[in-house]
Amino acid sequence: MFEKLVEIEKRYHELEQEMANPKSMADMNAYRSIAREYAETREVVENYKEWKNRTEEVEKTLKILETETDEEMKALVREEISHLEKEQERQATLLKEKLLKKYEKTVKSMFLEIRAGTGGEEAALFAGDLLAMYLKYAEKKKWKTELMSESSTGLGGFKEVVVLIDSKDAYNLLCHESGVHRVQRVPVTETQGRIHTSAVTVAVLPEPEELEVNINPDEIRIDVFRSSGPGGQHVNTTDSAVRITHLPTGLVVNCQDEKSQHKNKAKAMRVLRARLKEKIEDEKTQEMSEERKKQVGTGDRSERVRTYNFPQGRVTDHRIGLTLYKLQDILTGNLEDIIVPLNAHFQAEALQ
Repeated sequence: MFEKLVEIEKRYHELEQEMANPKSMADMNAYRSIAREYAETREVVENYKEWKNRTEEVEKTLKILETETDEEMKALVREEISHLEKEQERQATLLKEKLLKKYEKTVKSMFLEIRAGTGGEEAALFAGDLLAMYLKYAEKKKWKTELMSESSTGLGGFKEVVVLIDSKDAYNLLCHESGVHRVQRVPVTETQGRIHTSAVTVAVLPEPEELEVNINPDEIRIDVFRSSGPGGQHVNTTDSAVRITHLPTGLVVNCQDEKSQHKNKAKAMRVLRARLKEKIEDEKTQEMSEERKKQVGTGDRSERVRTYNFPQGRVTDHRIGLTLYKLQDILTGNLEDIIVPLNAHFQAEALQ
């Protein structure tokens, strides 16, 4: 951790020099980026200086103890050392917290994507259960949510559904929900009463700022079509649904939830921008596949981050070996007992 702090302090002084350079003012976007990084780094560096000061004081006081012969003075020096060491420990704890905060992503809003994997209609139904679970959790957190895209099935499940969560806290709390969620239960379509295993994939994507991802209008194809949905008076008689294809990457986004073609296009572009940002970041870090594939795998039953076992009323998160026998409670949006230890685990890994 302290090797990393030396690097951060060095970068802090580099940023100070860059901000003082008149040339930096020429490009306001670049200057704002430097100023933002400087502000984010300053608190950590100031805390690091405090920790170093306490450490130096401890070392000096220990040397005094080595040379002191008077027993009364020794007792006072030991008391001072104890006080300084406690302060040193407190500063180290603060440093850990601020380091973790520094490396959290600053995200104003995020997309939650849920897709049915292996298991057919049962997987689609469980995708609907997970959607309800996350929406209830968002409601408890007072997060604003908006349905961006959905592909529903006849029995009320979802082949795919995308929800926007508008909150600066949501991404850092939910980022570890990504992966394959496995369900074990007797499906409503099962006549023999046998337990089936199905899988649903979850991806959590930060929504990028519009300036972060520039989409060339010449590199997208926009198709419009009539929305599918219930018949009768609710049937949409206009071509308001939108499909956007990003030609260089082959990424496709569908949106048909709004009656307005313009609104559907705007929503689809937001989702496309998030998916493109993930792809761009993956290429920068030379990962073997795009972030979504890394997050959710193939959707096969054997690749799972969590299992929901209905006969036993059990939820198990396999990454941290956590098992809770409160399935129904969790499905009603009470996710704290999973999210808190899960995030603590990954924070500890991040510090290491």
